[in-house]
Amino acid sequence: MLPRANANANAHEPTPRPCRVPVAAAAALLIASSYLALTYLAAAAPLAALIGHGAAPASRDSRSSCAGFYRGGSSGRRAVSASVEEFGAVGDGVTSNTAAFRRAVAVLDARAAGRGARLEVPPGRWVTGSFNLTSRFTLFLHHGAILLGSQDPEEWPLIAPLPSYGRGRERLGPRHISLIHGEGLNDVVITGDNGTIDGQGRIWWDLWWNRTLNHTRGHLIELVNSTNIMISNITLRNSPFWTVHPVYCRNVVIRNLTVLAPLNAPNTDGIDPDSSSEVCIEDCYIESGDDLVAIKSGWDQYGISVGKPSSNIIIQRVSGTTPTCSGVGLGSEMSGGISNVIVRDLHIWNSAQAVRIKSDVGRGGYITNITIENISMEKVKVPIRFSRGADDHSDDRYDRSALPRISDVRIRNVVGVDLQRAPILEAVHGAVYEGICFRNVSLRVIRRQDRWQCESVYGEAHDVFPAPCEEFRRNGSSWCGHS
Repeated sequence: MLPRANANANAHEPTPRPCRVPVAAAAALLIASSYLALTYLAAAAPLAALIGHGAAPASRDSRSSCAGFYRGGSSGRRAVSASVEEFGAVGDGVTSNTAAFRRAVAVLDARAAGRGARLEVPPGRWVTGSFNLTSRFTLFLHHGAILLGSQDPEEWPLIAPLPSYGRGRERLGPRHISLIHGEGLNDVVITGDNGTIDGQGRIWWDLWWNRTLNHTRGHLIELVNSTNIMISNITLRNSPFWTVHPVYCRNVVIRNLTVLAPLNAPNTDGIDPDSSSEVCIEDCYIESGDDLVAIKSGWDQYGISVGKPSSNIIIQRVSGTTPTCSGVGLGSEMSGGISNVIVRDLHIWNSAQAVRIKSDVGRGGYITNITIENISMEKVKVPIRFSRGADDHSDDRYDRSALPRISDVRIRNVVGVDLQRAPILEAVHGAVYEGICFRNVSLRVIRRQDRWQCESVYGEAHDVFPAPCEEFRRNGSSWCGHS
């Protein structure tokens, strides 16, 4: 048992560590890296070049960081600190500690009087239902600490749907709150010495599979309308639904995470920034039953009405596998718009797609100024896909004339081996897709279909193998060849 923290403790957060990658994945990455070295161009500049601030300069090994997006005034230092044990919690893996966690947050917040508080979770197995964080607050999980989501649905209370969705994402009406939640906060840190938050989501997945789910499942971590968020150095497992969901947030850093769910667990997205800006996602390993990372901004007429875009986002050095979905997805809920995104140094294997842009009739919104570069993949069904939705709408009142606009998408320095198909690029009927650029793309050992499939998507392609579809062979301009 750890000694109880001094009430005036000012301990710093630990230095971030690289994520753990399984041996097989590491071997695959080494093989891919050797192959990539033959074809890759120099990595792009940090997002600072795009938005003018926020990213740290590249180090000597070219591993730039965007962690500067987090601007918490405390830099991780808090005025008061205590262990959850001081509030009656028992780490035996059986006792419910919901009341203890809720009481701990409230008492520490009062003690801190605005100066910042830190709640420590020592080694043990700590069962809890949902609890809310406060501003200027750090939740710290020590090595060997496992926070377990309660198996009692009553300990995941119902809350109102998000305005940009108009209803629960899966079911009409309210939705279950996330295990760790917060709204209207500033300066929140969730970190540790590789402690674990395990949502024990199987009971929720069973409800979904059995079609007995009454309300939309809760996330593992959701922060709403908040600023200066840092989530780092922990393992997240078995979320009931999307794992990490910052929505209507600014200055968000999510780094050095391991996110794990069974590969058949439904809708267990890894990290989903939603109607959020200045977001940094870096150095994460994810195994998921859905997209590893998905950028969203609201659903149909509700997302259009709220009008909160996702913008100024970096996703870098993310690796993982998802057999049914994408390494990185943009959409399909993108009705508030998505812009100014860099996805780079992505490694995906045994997955349905590496990168996917998805939308639908009724979405409206836009996806623009997107750079996707330095991507490696093995055993992926479709390396790059632009796809239409599957008639997935919030209700039947969506505007059938609301079409998405997709423009200025640059995809470059891509290598794939042992693939099933060439890229599939299909537009939403009637929507405009323009300014799509492919450069330096090498897709080898395609087992089923080596011809690109394109429908109403136009652009340019340079140094691409296999040869692109006719819509990308008009290479008269220089914006793509030198972009």
